Amino acid sequence: MIFRKFFPFLNELSLLPETDAIFENVFRQNQVSDDNPKSLRISIDSKAKVKIGNLSRGGKRRTLKAKAADDHDQKWQATLVPFGILNIHSDQLSIYLGQSAETSDFIVDCLAAWWLENQADYPELEELAIDLDGGSANRSNRTQFIKRMVKFSKATRLSIRLIYYPPYHSKYNPIERCWGVLENYWNGGILDSVEAAVQWAANMTWKGIKPIVHRVEAVYEKAIKVPPEELEQYLPFWLRSESLPKWDITIVPA
Repeated sequence: MIFRKFFPFLNELSLLPETDAIFENVFRQNQVSDDNPKSLRISIDSKAKVKIGNLSRGGKRRTLKAKAADDHDQKWQATLVPFGILNIHSDQLSIYLGQSAETSDFIVDCLAAWWLENQADYPELEELAIDLDGGSANRSNRTQFIKRMVKFSKATRLSIRLIYYPPYHSKYNPIERCWGVLENYWNGGILDSVEAAVQWAANMTWKGIKPIVHRVEAVYEKAIKVPPEELEQYLPFWLRSESLPKWDITIVPA
């Protein structure tokens, strides 16, 4: 099977019946995007939430001076929600550190901010291909995600291809390797303030390039659902693949 050539360590027990087809689609659509000069592929995902406080994190101290941690990790001042966007073309990583919740609105707001910052570099771009996994905030049937992504496509006039990885295999999404580097880098640090977390994140490197790190101050409401009668206006722009309707979506701006 084609996908096993590229992903040889899959757990057989967690495979969906269509896992083969999903991986083959990921490889095929990624290649199509990479070969198209008017398409840009990015990889997005959230990292596990990070508690901010004088907490023990293990690991070894790197370039920033770390303080001694508290004996008991029972109190923290804040929780960060890291969201990342990896530009596959340039290897530039952008990290958005939210302080609220991982929601559809948070994800799309980060995408919109990223595009505003980068669009000048891609004046001829017609398509954005996005590698992602089907988390609760960005799965293909999340109504608020559908609404916000269609609006994003219309605002940017970009066609957007959502290329989902199969469940339980998000580790193959390229940005996951960036999260591994970040965790290894700041694991010896004491993240006792949001500013300290930002500084640590900004000083890591991915393929020799430091990430662009942003703080997101907005507060996001959880569990927003779009009523069916309102959702109807967005569905004509949300085109599902006939063979993999949950895992391969094209969003058209018009």
